[in-house]
Amino acid sequence: MNKQDKALFDKHYEQLLQCLKLQGKADNTIDSYSRAVRRVVKYFDRLPESLTPDDLKDYFAVLVNTHSWSTVKVDRLGLQFYWRHVLNKDWYWVDIVKPPKVKSLPDILTLAEVERLIGATRHLRYRVFLLVTYSMGLRLEEALSLQVGDIDAARQLLHIRRGKGHKDRLVPLPDLTLKALRTLWLKHRHPCLLFPGGNIERIQKTQKHMDRGGAQNAMKAVVKDCGIKKKYQYIRYATVLPRTCSNAA
Repeated sequence: MNKQDKALFDKHYEQLLQCLKLQGKADNTIDSYSRAVRRVVKYFDRLPESLTPDDLKDYFAVLVNTHSWSTVKVDRLGLQFYWRHVLNKDWYWVDIVKPPKVKSLPDILTLAEVERLIGATRHLRYRVFLLVTYSMGLRLEEALSLQVGDIDAARQLLHIRRGKGHKDRLVPLPDLTLKALRTLWLKHRHPCLLFPGGNIERIQKTQKHMDRGGAQNAMKAVVKDCGIKKKYQYIRYATVLPRTCSNAA
C-alpha cells in the first residue's frame, strides 16, 4: 500500500471507530469489527474498497481454514459495517460466506470441578477472579470491569454495570466471595478497580483492569493442570453455584 492509500485508509479507519461509537456498539464489538478490517487490509495490503467479490471469496476461504466460524461471522459483519457506514456502499457479497447455524451448549462444570479449579489457581488475583465469576455467573468483561463502588456490602449485592444488552443488574454477593474480594483489595488497594492490571509496583496508578487474555490463559492453564477434559467457553458463560451463594439481604 502506498503512502496515499495508507493515509486514506487511516482516515477511513478513524471514521469506522467513530461510527461504531456513535451507534453505541459495545467495546468488544468495536474491537472485533475494527480487527476484521485491519486483518483484511494486512492480508491484501490494499484498500478494502479495491477488493472484488473474487478477492473476498479467496480471503474467506483461507479464513474458514484458519479461524473458527465465530471469527468468520464477526469478520463478515465487520466488513459489512465498514462498507455501509464508512464507504457508504451497498454490501453486494453478503452471500459469499454463510456460517452454519449451530446451536450448542457448553459443558457445565460440576461444583467439585469448580472447587478444584479455584483451589489449583496459585495467583491470588486469578483465584479470586474465578471465584467471583463462577459464584455469581458473570461474563468475562463483567467481572474484569468491576469497581470498588459496585459492592453493596450492607445488602450483599453486586452492581453489574452495562452487562449484556447494555443493561445494569444487581447480583447476590456470597459471603465467601465478599471476603475474597476484600482480601484481594487489601493487597493492591486500588482506589477504583477490583481487578487492576499491571505490575504490583505500578498497580496504584493504572487505569486499566486486568488483561482479558491473561485471565483466559490463566483459566486454560488451570484446566489443563486439573485434567478437566470438558469443552466449554472459558469464563464467558459461567456456572452459577447456588450452594456457595448466601441469601441477599
